[in-house]
Amino acid sequence: MHDDRRITEQRLDRFVRDRILPAIYGRSVPLQLSSWEVPGEPVPAAEAMRQLFVPQEPGVPWGKAWSTKWLRLQGEVPEGWGTADGTAVEIIVDLGFSSDAPGFQCEGTAWRADASIIKAISPRNYHVPLKLLGGGLSVDFYVEAAANPDVAQGWSFVPTPMGDKATSGDEPRYRLGRIAIAELNETVWELNQDVWTLSGLMHELPMELPRRHEILRALERMMDIMDPDDIAGTAAAGRKALAEVLKRPAYASAHELLATGHAHIDSAWLWPVRETIRKCARTFSNVVALMDEDPDFVFSCSSAQQLAWIKEFFPELFVRIREKVKAGQFIPVGGMWVESDTNMPGGEAMARQFVEGKSFFLQEFSVECEEAWLPDSFGYSGALPQIVKSAGSRWFLTQKISWNKVNRMPHHTFTWEGIDGTRLFTHFPPVDTYNAELHGRELAHAERNYRDHGRGTMSLVPFGYGDGGGGPTREMVAAAHRTADLEGSPKVRMGTAKDFFTKAEAEYSNLPVWVGEMYLEMHRGTYTSQAKTKRGNRRSEHLLREAELWCSTAAVRLGAAYSYPETELKRLWRLVLLQQFHDILPGSSIAWVHQDAERNYAAIERDLEAIIADAAEALVGEGNTQFLLNAAPHDREGVPALAIAEAVPAGTAVDVTEDGGGFVLDNGIIRAVLDANGLLTSLVDHASGRDAIAPGQFGNHLELFRDTPNEWDAWDIEEFYRHNVTPVTHADAIDLERTATGAVVVVKRSVGASSLRQRITLDAGAQSLAIATTVDWQEREKMLKIAFPLDVRADRSASETQFGHVFRPTHTNTSWEAAKFEICAHRWIHVAEPGYGVAVSNSSSYGHDVTRAVRDDGGTTTTVRVSLLRSARFPDPEADRGEHSLDLSIRPGAGISDAVEEGYRTNLKPRYMTGGHQVDPLVAVSNPAIVVEAVKLAEDGSGDVIVRLYESLGERSAGSVAANFEARAVVATDLLERPVEAPGVSATANSAELVLRPFQLVTLRFTR
Repeated sequence: MHDDRRITEQRLDRFVRDRILPAIYGRSVPLQLSSWEVPGEPVPAAEAMRQLFVPQEPGVPWGKAWSTKWLRLQGEVPEGWGTADGTAVEIIVDLGFSSDAPGFQCEGTAWRADASIIKAISPRNYHVPLKLLGGGLSVDFYVEAAANPDVAQGWSFVPTPMGDKATSGDEPRYRLGRIAIAELNETVWELNQDVWTLSGLMHELPMELPRRHEILRALERMMDIMDPDDIAGTAAAGRKALAEVLKRPAYASAHELLATGHAHIDSAWLWPVRETIRKCARTFSNVVALMDEDPDFVFSCSSAQQLAWIKEFFPELFVRIREKVKAGQFIPVGGMWVESDTNMPGGEAMARQFVEGKSFFLQEFSVECEEAWLPDSFGYSGALPQIVKSAGSRWFLTQKISWNKVNRMPHHTFTWEGIDGTRLFTHFPPVDTYNAELHGRELAHAERNYRDHGRGTMSLVPFGYGDGGGGPTREMVAAAHRTADLEGSPKVRMGTAKDFFTKAEAEYSNLPVWVGEMYLEMHRGTYTSQAKTKRGNRRSEHLLREAELWCSTAAVRLGAAYSYPETELKRLWRLVLLQQFHDILPGSSIAWVHQDAERNYAAIERDLEAIIADAAEALVGEGNTQFLLNAAPHDREGVPALAIAEAVPAGTAVDVTEDGGGFVLDNGIIRAVLDANGLLTSLVDHASGRDAIAPGQFGNHLELFRDTPNEWDAWDIEEFYRHNVTPVTHADAIDLERTATGAVVVVKRSVGASSLRQRITLDAGAQSLAIATTVDWQEREKMLKIAFPLDVRADRSASETQFGHVFRPTHTNTSWEAAKFEICAHRWIHVAEPGYGVAVSNSSSYGHDVTRAVRDDGGTTTTVRVSLLRSARFPDPEADRGEHSLDLSIRPGAGISDAVEEGYRTNLKPRYMTGGHQVDPLVAVSNPAIVVEAVKLAEDGSGDVIVRLYESLGERSAGSVAANFEARAVVATDLLERPVEAPGVSATANSAELVLRPFQLVTLRFTR
């Protein structure tokens, strides 16, 4: 037989485009339009409907960037429309959509005249069924049209002013399209779904497979049978021609795909939070409407924050969602406040994501999420398995690791083992998207790509348009039904994440194990972009620690005389958790988002400082004695951990000598030599006598790199950045200042177009050299790092992560190791050889790199670099320009325990207050390896004291935790403060004896 396959396929494409699609809506009449332009930010629907609407011309340009236009649509349905079998009346609303990128352009919300929400108007979901309007044959409703600009611009990564309302301009971005009453031909619509499913399947089947050709010939017969001039009249015959190939059952061994409705809505990204709130309302109203049409459809919704917004701003919709949750169709998943970044949030913040998220879902819906759901975060900390399990969850889902540039994950369903040994059943959907359409191409890819064939038989597919694209559509649901049992296709079944995990866990035993972090081989620049956002996060986390500690102490010590500010602390925690969303804290959002974040952090700091001051004043009372409030988990200046007392004066004063235009600082513990350019040429701790700085090299070495990634500017750093570096070694000026506690060398430098000032401080009694850098940063597409070449033969580095640290090789023997050319560390990074190490701590930086080289003398130089600043131009063309303050310290002769202590010292600056009496700590820990991360009052309002702690050194550690207040019981709990069995914890009436495995996390509840 002659091969006419391509001709027939081309014929089909045109037949669908020119004949079937135009016939879906057979006839239409335009609606009468009037409008009101919102003069500023969006307003509630009821307020908008009270405004004066003026006649609106169709087809005209509208909408400057970020503006809102309200349309009123009025008309009468022509007699007889929608009465014939297989027809229905719908209103179609085209706001000027592009067929590309739903969610990254204008969007609309349909509202009834009583200010109840109907559904979204989206580029691929722009119909409103007449029956949803509730007005018989009269049409009278409103559309709230949002002129959100296309910041992505086809992912060209071209700098754009659209991300800042102040620079986005006044030009209209869109032109109104067709807005009309239309008659839907349901038979033609169904035919289109048949063709879409079969054509998609056909193109994925091998040429030698008979099934492919059977489908092609069935589609050919369909076109032959149908009359191109009467599609509506012959659509039923066309469907009949396809019925045989559609009913062929799937192979018995076909892969099973559990399809769950989903809409990944970034809580801020290329739009501000205020727009995310509306995106959520649009999507969720679509979802609820779709559930009314199809009881088999289920939707998985993560992020408690987004549902909290719906409850606050769209209460009527929230009631409908609650009903669908009860019906088992609207499924809360993930159990987190937001889908946060997992690399940078601190341990307690990561725990609170689950505490706040799961508590919200339990309170509002009586649902406990058993899975962690993070499809899009930029890599996954090795601490997550323990945190997830400690929150009472069992499973983990991610998708983002499919973005790896070099190495492919070897499994799709596996056991993930965390840094402490906790294991978590994990799934990585082989469909490689969390925005599936259930197209044949995606289904076939999921089956082909699945790496666990022969052991597992199923995977999960999240389907639906995200980011304001409207979520799942009726077309996707139709595709799911058609591929439930279809020869040549995987078997698709709609269901919940719990359905998938329960069945997959039961069928797949002896899972392969992945140990440690799941490092994303992309988006490494997110550890550094938008430094002010990162500084705000770190500062807020530590202020919250202080606030909860001192408020808890005041509540216990003072009783009824002090009221614990539970509501305010929860509000502030939730605001911090929102900023940890995986496009805010990583610095990958538009300018508007980061301006909002900086304002939020300033307000958080103001409010927490007031809370801390109020609690501290109540605790110390009136008096003239100066006290140190030590919120750290280690003794400081003679003040016990978590206590308030008089500080003990430091020891020997700092000796300063001038040396060749530079200075030598010596406090009897360490000796630092700074040359005439302020470069650190020597750093010796007197206890070991070793110089930490490699021979002939210098620390405090600033380096300016060219930073021009191939794509994803704010997200990515490419390894080739190292090819172009400008050393910054010259000092414009160097001076010495004496302080009450030590000596400061002040260095001024010029870095490209930027100016920089460093204060290098050695205090009496200090075991580290502090380096505070202030930069007026005016670079573009550059990255600033600070380097410390160390005389240490380290085969690995230790980087702090949540509740512990992670080791990473310093060599690049394998492609997995070479890909980690930029790594994330929290408050400290440590490199060591047996018997000697050096710790570098920071106050707000996360990006680091560690390299090694063998010198001519046979020694090894291990260089630790901290990434200080970047200057990407997309999506924020002015990213990071302006003033920045970045604090570091370097501690020679340091072990891991010293690094842990130094991290807290750098981030919890001394807080002094005058008063009348000292305050004992609420709890005392006998072993400094066991670190108290949080002290707070219980969430249930009982007044019980919650203490969260962890083993910090990565070794088996034993000790006791004793209450310094009247307690009648101590129990171990999960993160939600529910009693659990905790290995190694033996409780008495007012204390607990602990024998903890490396990095074990424990939460204790002291009942008062």
